[in-house]
Amino acid sequence: MGRATPRCTRRRFLSTTAAATAATVAAPAILTASKTDRQVILGTGDYRYEVVHNWPQLPDRFQWQTTHNVAVDKQGFLYVIHEGRVDQPDHPSIFVFDPDGKYVRSFGQQYQGGGHGIEVRQEGNQEFLYVCAYQQVKAFSKLDLKGEVVWHHHAPMQAGVYAEGEAKNPQKVWGRDRFLPTNFAFLPGGDFFLSDGYGSFYIHRYDKDGTWKSKFGGPGSGEGKFATPHGIWIDDRPGREPRIVICDRAHHTLQYLTIDGDYLETLSGYGLPANCDTYQDLLLVPELHARLTLLGKDNRVVARLGADVQRVTSQSGIRNDESKWRDGKFVHPHDACFDNRGDIFVAEWVQTGRVSKLRRLG
Repeated sequence: MGRATPRCTRRRFLSTTAAATAATVAAPAILTASKTDRQVILGTGDYRYEVVHNWPQLPDRFQWQTTHNVAVDKQGFLYVIHEGRVDQPDHPSIFVFDPDGKYVRSFGQQYQGGGHGIEVRQEGNQEFLYVCAYQQVKAFSKLDLKGEVVWHHHAPMQAGVYAEGEAKNPQKVWGRDRFLPTNFAFLPGGDFFLSDGYGSFYIHRYDKDGTWKSKFGGPGSGEGKFATPHGIWIDDRPGREPRIVICDRAHHTLQYLTIDGDYLETLSGYGLPANCDTYQDLLLVPELHARLTLLGKDNRVVARLGADVQRVTSQSGIRNDESKWRDGKFVHPHDACFDNRGDIFVAEWVQTGRVSKLRRLG
């Protein structure tokens, strides 16, 4: 699989593999508002971003529902997946917006009630969407950018960790013997990883056709074992040996592993980290505890953006009450990705959905 130029990663015509190490050092995020044009600016120095909340607009015939993940193709089109409502089976779960935020098309009714992970991947001369869903859907799929299904699979029973019937009769049942996938990461030869972040806590490896090959991980207290391995990415930033990075959400850590799944190190200091993306030397980590973290090439924190951690973690009901949301502050970032110029899109786990765009100024 080729890589885009400039060197960005995932969710925009996806990269390949990566590396990692280092300690994290907290860096403050500064919020300023321009008095002349009323811009809201996050960050400082090279890491300044103008933030626009509710950036894309839906037609009136659709409803924003709980937004889960975002992806960007090489033309700059944004793909947003909702969890969706199981009692609205005709409502799309995936919406596509052009580079100006205008609605283009929608599809993905089959994921309603369970829509979760979405990625764009370049394969030869064509881009594809990879989508996974949890709750009662319990499946993962490959689609073209118009929503036509290439293949669709359920639980890998050959992995030997799932309850009888989990693949043939998916139900809204949770547990370590259930299949509740959350996110993808891709290797250059065509293989990909799928994190069973809400189910078995295993990481599954598949070939390009979605045929299961192997697994690693599983539940545990760290060092290659997980508690909600919600996000996964291949950190192949310049000058680094490609490594897997896992957002071990319930442990509030990032774990680094080799491509074969062998444990390397743990980075701490996060608040329910949900997923990762990379662009040039930066690693982006959306945290459900109300902020975005940017790590530099040595994995030291260079910015923490939109932080509202104390308020969101100490007060209940904020995610369900838009009147309590603040400009320039995040509630629950569930996913975030770079586009091909280093701007950032953020999807938040809030009841009415919210997608923000951070335009890089630095």
